[in-house]
Amino acid sequence: MIPGAVVDTGPLVAYFCTDEARHNWAVQQFANLTPPLLTCEPVLTETCFLLTRQKVEAWRLLQSLGSGALRIALHLDAEAEAVRDLMRRYSNIPMSLADACVVRLAEISGLPVCTLDSDFTIYRAGGRKRVALIIPQRQR
Repeated sequence: MIPGAVVDTGPLVAYFCTDEARHNWAVQQFANLTPPLLTCEPVLTETCFLLTRQKVEAWRLLQSLGSGALRIALHLDAEAEAVRDLMRRYSNIPMSLADACVVRLAEISGLPVCTLDSDFTIYRAGGRKRVALIIPQRQR
């Protein structure tokens, strides 16, 4: 098993949506990661929205919190300044609130980010250090 990770929206959606192209990849990654996986409320909000659009019961995601598989590990009120600075630094992309929270959580925890979003290859922790990623290889 690999030590935990910070999890982004994409892998969560892929995990719960069996018809998603990256479903098997997400299932495999989550099976290899030591729980709890760390996340934040903006990621949960995005994921619930996308699951509902896919006709998947979003309560299943919240059940993961109750079972200990996921843990909310960022308190935005305490990290608002750092998150704001990230959003400002990457405003040309633009960086979403969820992405900024995930990068900040990776900075704080030192854990890799499990994502499907290639924008994370651009983001830097602490301004200079590449964010360690668990991301599928590009298909050609």
